[in-house]
Amino acid sequence: MSASTVTLSAKSESFPIEGRFTISRGSKTKVDVVIVEINDGEHTGRGECVPYARYGESIDSVIELIMSLEDDVKNGLDRESLQRKLPSGAARNALDCAFWDLESKQKNTRAYDLAGIADMKTLTTAYTLSLETPEKMRESAEKNAHRPLLKLKLGGEGDIQRVQAVRIGAPNSRLIVDANEGWTAESYQKLVPRLHELGVEMIEQPFPAGDDEILKTLDRPIALCADESCHDRESLKDIIGKYDMINIKLDKTGGLTEALALKEEAEANGLSIMVGCMLATSLAMAPAILVAQDTAIVDLDGPLLLASDRENALRFDESELFPPEPELWG
Repeated sequence: MSASTVTLSAKSESFPIEGRFTISRGSKTKVDVVIVEINDGEHTGRGECVPYARYGESIDSVIELIMSLEDDVKNGLDRESLQRKLPSGAARNALDCAFWDLESKQKNTRAYDLAGIADMKTLTTAYTLSLETPEKMRESAEKNAHRPLLKLKLGGEGDIQRVQAVRIGAPNSRLIVDANEGWTAESYQKLVPRLHELGVEMIEQPFPAGDDEILKTLDRPIALCADESCHDRESLKDIIGKYDMINIKLDKTGGLTEALALKEEAEANGLSIMVGCMLATSLAMAPAILVAQDTAIVDLDGPLLLASDRENALRFDESELFPPEPELWG
């Protein structure tokens, strides 16, 4: 790319949520994302990220970090050198995915071909039920009882009643739950046997990241998945022995490049893979579909929870998710 023609831009956009979305850390009615564009004078590559306060990120700080590399991008910064330039996180994710998109357009090929993925399959995604009262979660479960996999947001007090209510509302759906760091060792020991009886197949991040060493001593009759405890390959040394699987999110890994590498190394260490997302649009989900090929659990339902999505959005058939078209990404 000629330095004189390359431009970098980053801006924030908001998309309304269908109703309200609640986890143990709070509720929201819209999602705020950052979209990055890299233009070489002929082609434009796009990427989207979700700054996350849990990791000390904000819309303004992420845009500022991205635009601090404006001269570097004009002077030939590429995807490989980006990995050393920025730490894992939302800013690098948007830039990394924009580089993938741009390269696929420049070479007139698909991003999955660049990644060495021979056969892109459709995926079955989990559908997330927001943290609510047991009664409201049962209503949500009844509306979505046709979906094969439901993910429940939990928060501690009343969690058994929530899962019981969902099980009644969706008796044939597989269930996984996400505690979002909301449990204690005591609540874990009380909850897990009951959840096991209710057929829950996986528990995501029961304890706060950095406060999960006790998992080495607790029984794990249900598979445990590291979310907030897992960011990139550096995280694995603190995960092995505590968890059975990891949740790979591009906003945590800092993009598709590191996500693919993390998947490979985690599998080599005997960990199963879940691919998840922040609440975002189809543009954020599209590169994650590459990582989600042949994984144990796919949780890329972000667009299904929005009241409106981008143009050329991903195609969903209920919970079946199709690979992106090039007009969207890659």
